[in-house]
This record gives sequence, C-alpha cells and structure tokens, in this order.
Amino acid sequence: MLMVGLTGGIGAGKSAVAGALVDRGAVLIDADQLAREVVAAGTTGFAEVVEAFGATVVGPDGQLDRPALGARVFGDEAARRRLESIIHPRVRARTAELAAHAPADAIVVNDVPLLVETGLAPSYHLVIVVEADAETRVARLVGQRRMTREEATARIAAQADDARRRAAADIVIDNEAGLAELDARVDALWHARLRPYEENLRAGRAAPGQAEPRVVAPDPAWPAQAERGIARIRHALRSRLGRDADVTHIGSTAVPGLPAKDLIDLMLAVETLAEADALADSLAAAGLPRRPGEWADNARGIPGETWPKRLHGSADPDRPVNLHVRVAGSPGWRFALLMRDHLRAVPQARDEYAEAKRNWTREHPDVGSYAEAKEPWFDAEAWAANDWAERTGWQPG
Repeated sequence: MLMVGLTGGIGAGKSAVAGALVDRGAVLIDADQLAREVVAAGTTGFAEVVEAFGATVVGPDGQLDRPALGARVFGDEAARRRLESIIHPRVRARTAELAAHAPADAIVVNDVPLLVETGLAPSYHLVIVVEADAETRVARLVGQRRMTREEATARIAAQADDARRRAAADIVIDNEAGLAELDARVDALWHARLRPYEENLRAGRAAPGQAEPRVVAPDPAWPAQAERGIARIRHALRSRLGRDADVTHIGSTAVPGLPAKDLIDLMLAVETLAEADALADSLAAAGLPRRPGEWADNARGIPGETWPKRLHGSADPDRPVNLHVRVAGSPGWRFALLMRDHLRAVPQARDEYAEAKRNWTREHPDVGSYAEAKEPWFDAEAWAANDWAERTGWQPG
C-alpha cells in the first residue's frame, strides 16, 4: 500500500487536505487522535505520564488535563522529550497496527503534525506539506481555535519553520485560497500521482519512462530530491543491513549547472550481486521495484566487456528515478563516481557535455538512438576523467 505522510504548520489547513483525501478514498491515520488514545485513562501510557509528571496533570474527570500537561512541558526541553518517549513509541505501534489492517490497495494518509520534527519523513513513500503564510495561520488560530494572538504566534514559533518542512516535502500544497481551489488541487494530486503510484507499487513496476530524450535546464531542486530518495533507501534497508546503505547521487543531475533529463540517478553499492538480489524486495516495497531484464555497464576499456548490475526504477509517476545497484569497486561503480566528480571539477568538460547533449537531442528523437549516440563521447570521457584522476590523486568516495 502507498504510505503518505501529511504535515503542515499549525493553522495551515492540514485537516482540510486530510478530509479531501478521505473523500477520495484514502485511509486516514491521525497521529493526534492516536496520541490521545494511547494516554487515555486506564492505559499504560496514562500511568507512565502520571508517574513522570505527577497527579497535577490529571483532571477532575480522571483523564489527562491536556492544557496542564502542555503547560508543564512547554519550554522545558527535558520534560518534552520525556513525554515524547512515552507517547511516540505507542503511536508508532498503533499506526503500524492500523496500517496492517488497511486494504492492500489502500492509500494510507498519516496525518502527523510533527512529522518533520520527529524525523519520520523517510518512512513514507511521499510527504505532503500544507502551507499558508504566518499571518493567515495566526488569523485562523485566533478565529477558529479562540487563541490569543500571542498564543498563536508562540505555537507557530515552537514548530519547524517553513524552510525545514519544504526540505522534507515531495509535494507542497499552498492553502491561501478558498476551499474550492484546495479541493481542486487535492483532486489533481489524487488522480495524477497518488493513485497511479499506488497501482505501480502494488504491481511491482516502475513508472514508464520518457519516450523521447528531453533535456531540461538545471533544476536547483534536484539535489534535495536526491537526498530524500537516499534517505528513504537507507530507511528501507537499515534493518536488513544493520547499517546505513552506501547510496550516492550520480549522473547529470548531480552536476551543478549541467542540463539533464529530469531523471534522478542514484547508486547503491553492494558487496555482491547476490546481496543486491536479496535487497530487491525491500527496495520494491520502498517504491523502487527492479526493472526487468539484464543490465550491465560498459567497462570502458577495462578487461571484460561489461560489468553486470541491477537496475531499479521509481514507481512514482511524477519523480523519475533510476537506482543503479553496483558492486563496490567494480569499473561501473568507479566510473559513475569519477565522471560525476570530473564534470563537477572541470567546467570545460561539463560545458562540452552540455553542448553534446543538445546536439544528440536534436539529432536523435528516441531514447534508444540517443543512448547509442552517447557511447563514443563516454569512451572519450573515460580517458579524460582517468587522466584527471591521476593528476589530482582522485579516489572514489
């Protein structure tokens, strides 16, 4: 099933987006609701909170006095962390239980106010952030939640700022306009991205690639998109490997200032191809199913014509990704790192590659002939990059 994280600053309108997604069939898991349930009177969570903070946080009705508890931990970092250590593991366990009971074709939306602050972004296939400017949010909190302006401003300041949330976001929904505009944006997102992503994920297939080579201007968002992908891969493989996977951003989108196809290339280094095969199911579950067929790297003059690898692709129709799984130390692994670093370090080589890309795009209208036309240039680049590596003492890293 597709796991979506939904967050946004207080007053941004996250609940309205959650409601619109539920109207279209999403299964909603509300972290705030679960946070209340796991410390309700009679639970072990309730008992642990009272033991930690005293009977003054219990109201006349025998339930937790949430305003009193909030006042107790607000501004006290140690107290806040103690409360989180009680609530968060229980919320995670309950979330996993609810997700396990969702239909196999579900789009599960996890409404998590502190998703960014708690570092949960890599655990979802996609993260949606709902935004509105600070003044709009203050006005909503004052008008709808009866806060004072000072209380609203303090609550906003206590959360992650917009820049930090955007860094974690695959999708940003602006909620400055009315509900009709918001609903239209959610509808487009549902049909164009979420539902196709879920279908691809369930079928274990990557989203279709471009039918024709389309090179675009450098996008400053590419490195952040790559970092989010790397974080998801590491999260997905950590329990299997017992460590962080060795994943790097390679290819044209990893070279600042270089025009490229809007395709993020990542590389996972493994000890053997048997290890690559053993990790395939975990990668598929994380949204990167294995592409069918036999894949190999041109050895660029090193004895042995080709070096086998595994290739995975993103099931997300809106963010094309190729994940190259290569044996660490193989010629293909080395060349991927060397070419990236050479083009980063030598502007002339980068600019010559950019010009060659423009020519290939004009002369070769399909992906296959475009790829074939690149081979002589790559052979020459291998020699030039190797010369540069010898002069500079470059080592893979």
